Amino acid sequence: MSTQEPQTNRYLWAVGATAASLPVGEIVAQRYQVVAPQIWLDLHPEELPEAPDRLNGIFLPYLRLYPHRLHVPDVYGVCSGAESESDTPIILLENVPIDNKGELYPAITSQWSQASPVRQIYWLWQILELWQPLAELGVAATLVDPEQVRVEGWRVRLRELVRNGTTDFQPVPLSVTGERKDSSTGASGGTTTLPHSRTQASLQQLGQCWESWCHTASVTVAAQLRDIAQQMQTPNPSFDAIAVQLNQLLLAQSSQQPLRLEVAGFTDTGPLHDHNEDSCYPLRSDLTTEPDPLISHLSIVCDGIGGHEGGEVASHIAMQSVKIQVRALLAELLEDPELMSPDLVAQQLSAIVRVVNNLIASKNDQQERESRRRMGTTLTIALQLPQKVIQSDSEGNSHELYIVSVGDSRAYWITPDYCQQLTVDDDVAAREVRMGRSLYRHALKRPDSGALTQAIGTKEAESLYPHVRRFILEEDGLLLLCSDGVSDNNWLESIYGDFAKDVFSGKLSLEAAAKFLVDQANQRNGYDNASVVLSYCAVSPQYPVVLNLGGLQLEKNAPTIELETELPATEEPVAEEEEDVSEPIDVETVSSSQDWFKIIIGVFGILVIILSAGAAVFIAQWLLNPQAFKQMRDRFSPPQPIEQLESVPDSPPTPEE
Repeated sequence: MSTQEPQTNRYLWAVGATAASLPVGEIVAQRYQVVAPQIWLDLHPEELPEAPDRLNGIFLPYLRLYPHRLHVPDVYGVCSGAESESDTPIILLENVPIDNKGELYPAITSQWSQASPVRQIYWLWQILELWQPLAELGVAATLVDPEQVRVEGWRVRLRELVRNGTTDFQPVPLSVTGERKDSSTGASGGTTTLPHSRTQASLQQLGQCWESWCHTASVTVAAQLRDIAQQMQTPNPSFDAIAVQLNQLLLAQSSQQPLRLEVAGFTDTGPLHDHNEDSCYPLRSDLTTEPDPLISHLSIVCDGIGGHEGGEVASHIAMQSVKIQVRALLAELLEDPELMSPDLVAQQLSAIVRVVNNLIASKNDQQERESRRRMGTTLTIALQLPQKVIQSDSEGNSHELYIVSVGDSRAYWITPDYCQQLTVDDDVAAREVRMGRSLYRHALKRPDSGALTQAIGTKEAESLYPHVRRFILEEDGLLLLCSDGVSDNNWLESIYGDFAKDVFSGKLSLEAAAKFLVDQANQRNGYDNASVVLSYCAVSPQYPVVLNLGGLQLEKNAPTIELETELPATEEPVAEEEEDVSEPIDVETVSSSQDWFKIIIGVFGILVIILSAGAAVFIAQWLLNPQAFKQMRDRFSPPQPIEQLESVPDSPPTPEE
């Protein structure tokens, strides 16, 4: 397995008062340019950043929280060349909520009132998920500081970590820019440690923060959120009970949205290999006309380890075993009306992975494979769990997406606005950071930095720790699963914008998009097998199409693919869209007479639209310019002369007349 450099965004967040005092435009240590207060641009990203002498308490919370890097920044390095009265180096953070233009993503409070009810609850759910790991490291105060909690679409991101203080429930004064002020000196916090909060972070304090947000929450959820926030402020709040209530509210709101899923997969041996050790699901051959509950709900990518007759066998065993077990899990869900909690689902998925592991490990034992000869595989699973949320007036799909990963095959969430890596690699570099022994940039310089620390089948299941994360599908996007032959060198982050726009606009069909990504991987990486499974997830409403003459002929011979609409009673095969179809729409095979009926209805609709538009033009002309309208009317319909009538006496004639 190969190692790779992180993403190319080189905007950094400089921690502390010394960094905040440097003027915009200044060049620091002949390497960094200050582009905004505390936002620095690395002018020489090809050079290794300076590392601290010791990875002490200042850095350890960042390193320990590396598995949560979807939300928490990483330590990039330090800078000791800034002119200041303090000799303490400035800490530089990467993977921060700063966009490619060098601007901070907005604080959660500035976006709160504009967000949908689902997104508001989902932001709170992510904060609650982060509470316990941050509290264990003494930095939970970060989550009650609105300036530190930033949002990028659906995702909550932290600007920097704030260490808990020792005084309960004392508000922290903030300046206009959000800088913390020391009440005794009026100066910002020092740079020798993590920034301090004067409050001891607690669930009660988090509840106070949330309750203040409830005043501008969506009216559909404000009362329920206020109840949860008030429960958090009781003397001994139960974290588990709060999580259950918030999860129920989240699923109730998300299930009210529609959900359409479409999937396509593609795999290739690559230009340098004669066999393919990757396995993925589903491929075109899996998209049959027979309804299959797995299609569109389950995606799998496996990258085999062990060479010919080893890696490809392991990856195939893993894929087939996961399919069998997930099929049983979905059948169990259909029989049980009770919603399965996120923790229970995570346990079930971890058990599935361990069963797969033991199957391959047993195969290794039977063939007496030892040490590096033992075959294995990476495994990344995406499961849209179609739990039904039943309410008084409706029922809907829970919109839950579970990602399970072991190894370095990855999952991404892609929209035209961002490309977000959802998984963390199981390699030596990540292990060194997580254990607090090295910064990531320096760990990458190890010769074994890309070696896997765990894989499926190489050891017994007791030593296996699958990563399981739950997400909520609450916006339109592309879910991408891929092997490292695709993700290496981070070229996905450089092309996602145009690529996603082409898929969303219909210029690129989903199957063509998957093949395009594999072809690009062969050109840009080219040393490994390349596999992609791409899922289009849509929650926005679909509007009726009046006429699609171009699509009628295409749909007759198109390969079938399941495109799930919201809560279908049965799953039906759906034709896969071709490259010139503008939107994914539900279609089914129709007879020729039905085709003509559609055409006649469509033509009639167009005529009605044309006549309506013409009438609107005439009315607008009459209202805006009556004189010109009269001249135009006289030109097309000249007035006819009217004969003069004889004058009529004002009163009837008298008998004498």
